[in-house]
Amino acid sequence: MTVTTSVDEGPAGELLVILRHGPHSGIALKEGLDAALVAAAFGRRVSLLFMGSGVAALMPGQGKGPLDQKGTLPTLDMLEMYDIDRCYADSASLEALDMSADALAIDVTAVDSGGVAQLMACHSLVMTF
Repeated sequence: MTVTTSVDEGPAGELLVILRHGPHSGIALKEGLDAALVAAAFGRRVSLLFMGSGVAALMPGQGKGPLDQKGTLPTLDMLEMYDIDRCYADSASLEALDMSADALAIDVTAVDSGGVAQLMACHSLVMTF
């Protein structure tokens, strides 16, 4: 697992979307991913940060939810089309769920608490879902 506190600083106006809810635990994760895609479609540079149970959205092999809710993997597969290529996961959250950054559905950079703080500080816009 790669843990870093160094995060590329971007220009003003970049958006950080923090995803804290797991798949199928409500609509917050879907709304956060949708907001990221819409912002990117309008030319905003978007970074994603998965924290807490939100890191569960990165697990490969997900299916539909108990109420036939759409899985998050199809949306994660679309990130590249929208030029969303800066994805991060909180290393403590990954460890808590016994997950490895190397075995996730998409490429992410694991960041420790210092890296999370730096991500929040270097983005002028932050949305939490």
